[in-house]
Amino acid sequence: MSDAGSEEFDEEQGSLGEYEGDRNEAGERHGKGRAVLPKGDTYQGAYETGKRCGQGTYKFKKGARYIGEWYMNLKHGEGVFYYPDGSKYEGSWVDDQRQGHGVYTYPNGDTYDGEWLHHQRHGQGTYTHHETGSQYMGTWVMGKMASTGQLIHLNHRYQGNFVNNNPSGPGKYVFDIGCEQHGEYFQLEPIKRWWKSEKDIQTVRNTEHQKMIKKRGPPVHYI
Repeated sequence: MSDAGSEEFDEEQGSLGEYEGDRNEAGERHGKGRAVLPKGDTYQGAYETGKRCGQGTYKFKKGARYIGEWYMNLKHGEGVFYYPDGSKYEGSWVDDQRQGHGVYTYPNGDTYDGEWLHHQRHGQGTYTHHETGSQYMGTWVMGKMASTGQLIHLNHRYQGNFVNNNPSGPGKYVFDIGCEQHGEYFQLEPIKRWWKSEKDIQTVRNTEHQKMIKKRGPPVHYI
């Protein structure tokens, strides 16, 4: 699922609005305070020389809110962002973007637990599908499954290389019944629904096996 959220960039940066709280000798907001911004957003927390800096809570008029650390008016450090659709991100922020380790919970219950870069899944991480329990564990590159990883399903798993969200190159299927299917994987059609249901997973699995067997033959190794 998509983890893009425009609300994260909608804070009113230069608008002063109404303010109650501490100030420094220069009259700047400094210390603890609460601000009501012109568009209806509110911020309550720490300020430093007129900027949101330290721990604070920013509530958006549209329903989103961020609770966490700030630096120079930007989300920076550890924090939790609650989205209007019910999704949530809890983890590290750098310069207003999800970056570092974090956990994103999607509206349907799916979760991603892993590394982020520039607001996208990037590095090592695990995506778990709530409905089926299926997981992808492995490498992500700018939001997509890439390099080495494994898809783990109810009674089998695929281990191998991924390109652009799809298995590509050498890989193998390992089945709970005690056998393995090895082969060279060539993606002929995009796989977009491996997470929807166990029925869809079974259909995709059978299609994948046919492609692998056609290319490399059907060696089966019992374990």
